[in-house]
Amino acid sequence: MRRLSKLGVFALALAMLWSCQDSNEEQPPQLEEVPSDVLAKVADLGFNPDEVKMYNGILFIEGDIRVTLDQLEKMAPSDGLPVEEHYHTDNLVSGTPRTINVYVRNMPTKYAQATDIAISRYNAENLNLTFQRVTSSSQADITIRASPWYYYWFGILGSAGFPENGDPYGTILMTRGYYDNVSNINGLATTIAHEMGHCIGFRHTDYMDRSYSCGGSPDNEGDGGVGANHIPGTPTGPSANSWMLACGSPEGDRPFTNDDKTALGYVY
Repeated sequence: MRRLSKLGVFALALAMLWSCQDSNEEQPPQLEEVPSDVLAKVADLGFNPDEVKMYNGILFIEGDIRVTLDQLEKMAPSDGLPVEEHYHTDNLVSGTPRTINVYVRNMPTKYAQATDIAISRYNAENLNLTFQRVTSSSQADITIRASPWYYYWFGILGSAGFPENGDPYGTILMTRGYYDNVSNINGLATTIAHEMGHCIGFRHTDYMDRSYSCGGSPDNEGDGGVGANHIPGTPTGPSANSWMLACGSPEGDRPFTNDDKTALGYVY
């Protein structure tokens, strides 16, 4: 659930514009031109080069995947690609069985509560990954903190990245302007669980056609460059109500579906 659907953007923009943001910026961010060699690298990795934004040297791929230029340079089709829910490559968290510590930094209590819900959803599946929330940054494998001011302009609910060197991606950024005044804590938990999914290597369930959850024209994010390996027992197309759909709303609660559980159990 990486960013708002179009209807969600319009509804929340009227009610919550700049609520609880860390900056008083009044102008939308000026996106930077993405160099042609960077777009070529993105395409080589199997992602849609038409769906790349860059601001302050940070790339946003698939809407909520945050990749620095240095990280992009280190990614390779053989080992730098994420896993998608119903298809997978080889980029996973290694060293399993393994416990992943999650730390919520300087956020209102509801974010810790929602993180606990997200963690309980994963742990209920008895995976080779166990999540636990910790109270010290020194213990953290994943830190959840507030996103920069410009995320609100991009309509991004939260963002994360993909595993690096066998470890989960270390940071989840949450846009407080969308969540501080939203009542459904389970919707917040769904976004956190979604971004945790990216941290351990999952791609969007509807990567082959993001219009399934985002609306608009058909839009294929790319198959991962080296192809995609179907996870037995899961659909080959977009999966209704999956926690890893590309778009959603802050109020939308999507616990794991049976297909999600099958995919999680197969990969981990």
